[in-house]
Formats: sequence, structure tokens, C-alpha cells
Amino acid sequence: DADRRAAQAVATPSSGWAPADMGAPATFVLLRHGETPLTPQKRFSGSGGSDPSLSGIGREQAEKVAAALARRGTVQAVVASPLARTRETARIVAARLGLDVAVEDGLRETDFGAWEGLTFGEVRERYPEDLDAWLASPDVGPTGGGESFAATADRVAEARDKLLAEYRGRTVLLVTHVTPIKTMIRLALGAPPEALFRMELSAASLSAVAYYADGNASVRLFNDTSHLR
Repeated sequence: DADRRAAQAVATPSSGWAPADMGAPATFVLLRHGETPLTPQKRFSGSGGSDPSLSGIGREQAEKVAAALARRGTVQAVVASPLARTRETARIVAARLGLDVAVEDGLRETDFGAWEGLTFGEVRERYPEDLDAWLASPDVGPTGGGESFAATADRVAEARDKLLAEYRGRTVLLVTHVTPIKTMIRLALGAPPEALFRMELSAASLSAVAYYADGNASVRLFNDTSHLR
């Protein structure tokens, strides 16, 4: 359903340059949470695992994001995934911006089932057939009842539409995870599910998508880490 809606938006004749009378778009600034102890090891860390908090480096990254966004002064609301690492990142940023943090369950990371806490290599060694099937189809979930990327896309699209209705014409910081951010980007572009494997998203990076009243979306930024240097 999420892919169908994205395809319709891309194919709509009014897509492209937004008319001048379209009004201010809703802009979602997409922030991946700061590092956790699992991040440098590139371990699967979804919504079904240990729910780690930020590391010391992750908290420093969140402070740098907060300073950068405070200088820009454009964020009007902050919404976070319910997981510990996103809520902690959001609290640090929101405190600097003088805003409260709302929580949206639809922004949580994919549940990676039995792969939680494992590296890609470890999954390849333990569950080779399951991994191949997962890489070949967005409808296949990880071993042990994990969430498929197709299910994640439907959930993220539903959360996106809910937030668009709530924050029409405003700039909102969404503090979330790798898969939800990549999913919003690929849906905005009308890209196929396999595009998820062709994007790199760093910890504490910023991306942005503007959504217009006619359903058209414009990707404004992707994986910006300049504020961390």
C-alpha cells in the first residue's frame, strides 16, 4: 500500500514543481539517533532487541545536532520513536530548542527477530537461507518472526500521513532510525524497496523531506553529518 501511494504521487500530473499557491509544505527533518554501544559494531539493533541507550559519543553527537538546529532556528516541533536511544537523542535536542518531545510508535525501528544484536556476518553464518530470502524480497521477515521491510513501510507511511495531518505547513524534527528514515526517503522518491540497500545513513545524520498539499514530496537533504565535524 505504501508503494502504491508513493507511485501514484510520483505519477500525478501535478507532481514536479509545486505551484506557487500550494502553501508552505510540511517539512520533516529526519534525525537518526546518536551512537549506541552497538552502532560501531554494525549489529542489528531494532525494536525487538535490548533497546540500548546512547553511548558517551552518542550523547556528544546529540549535543552537536542540537547546537546546529538551534542556529538554524526552523524546527517547530519534535517527535521521537519510543525506543530509548531516540527518546534520549530527542530530549537533548528539544531541551536546546525549548520544545517538548512527542512520541510516535510508528517511527520505531524494524524488529529484526533472532538477528537482534548480531552482525551481518554472524547472521550469514547462522541463518544463510533466511538471510538470502530476506535480501531477495521485502515481504520476508528476519528469522524468528521479525518484521519485513514491507510491513515496516506500511507502518512508517501510516505514521507519516498521521504526522502530516497534525503538523501541516510546519517544520518537524522526527528522531528515528535507519529503516524508517530510508523508507521515508525512498517513498518520497518513488524508489523500489531494494533502494534501502543502496543508501548509507550515519549516526546522528540529518535528512529532510518537504511534503506539499497535492501529495508531491521533495527530498531536500540526505545523510548530512557536517554538524559533527
